[in-house]
Amino acid sequence: MFRILEKEMLTPTICRMKLEATRLAKSARPGQFLIVRTDEKGERIPLTVSDYDAEAGTVTIVTQKIGASTINLVDNFNEGDSFADVVGPLGNASEFVNMAPDELSEQSFIFIAGGVGTAPVYPQAKWLKEHGAKVDVIIGAKTADLLIYKKEMSEVCDNLFICTDDGSEGFHGMVTALLEKLVIEEERHYTQAVAIGPMIMMKFTTLTAKKLGLPITVSLNTLMVDGTGMCGACRVSVGGKMKFACVDGPEFNGFEVDFDEAMRRQTLYKEEEKAALTK
Repeated sequence: MFRILEKEMLTPTICRMKLEATRLAKSARPGQFLIVRTDEKGERIPLTVSDYDAEAGTVTIVTQKIGASTINLVDNFNEGDSFADVVGPLGNASEFVNMAPDELSEQSFIFIAGGVGTAPVYPQAKWLKEHGAKVDVIIGAKTADLLIYKKEMSEVCDNLFICTDDGSEGFHGMVTALLEKLVIEEERHYTQAVAIGPMIMMKFTTLTAKKLGLPITVSLNTLMVDGTGMCGACRVSVGGKMKFACVDGPEFNGFEVDFDEAMRRQTLYKEEEKAALTK
């Protein structure tokens, strides 16, 4: 059993939980994910690792209430309760974990985090900063009250930029416009961009990065269902080849991802999700 040590609502619909998972915590790396099963009849829920502490034996997950299973996870499980299963780490770690120290010291990363996608950006920015890379982060959300991880992120990056669609905090506009402003107007130099968030945001951030001549990595974790490559739900075309987000990713070269196909795939189980919510 995997005990919930801490629970915090970051927004009315986004919840952070710290779990007791000793073996997983010792093996986890930035970019990977895990699967939670609340009880023996529960659905497998793939969630990115939002933090891990090998010494304490804990991992952190951030869950947004969207479907029946995530609503159940957030609403019905509290500190002291346990999940039936927590499996991981799964997927491939971010490519930068294999870089040599001297190579990392020459890198300058810009992360573009959208909504709940901010949570998996945190361990990546934290790891890079600890290993000598320069790290800037953009956190974007529709409104100020939907922003998460501001304080935590400010502690693990060189510069934190806040962006809201309605201008209620930080830059008024889309993350793509802020990225252009940083690179073109402020002449900030980055060697690598990483975008994690809604699929539509990653699509247009990739188009912007391409215009700027900036390499970009995206995470397709939102496509995953089973998380093992068996169900086929997360199939996506990358560089003209069929890939599985869960076993080949979840991170890919943004320039090679067929985002339109990926967005169509996200709608495949819409009717089943509606039926589960109704039930």
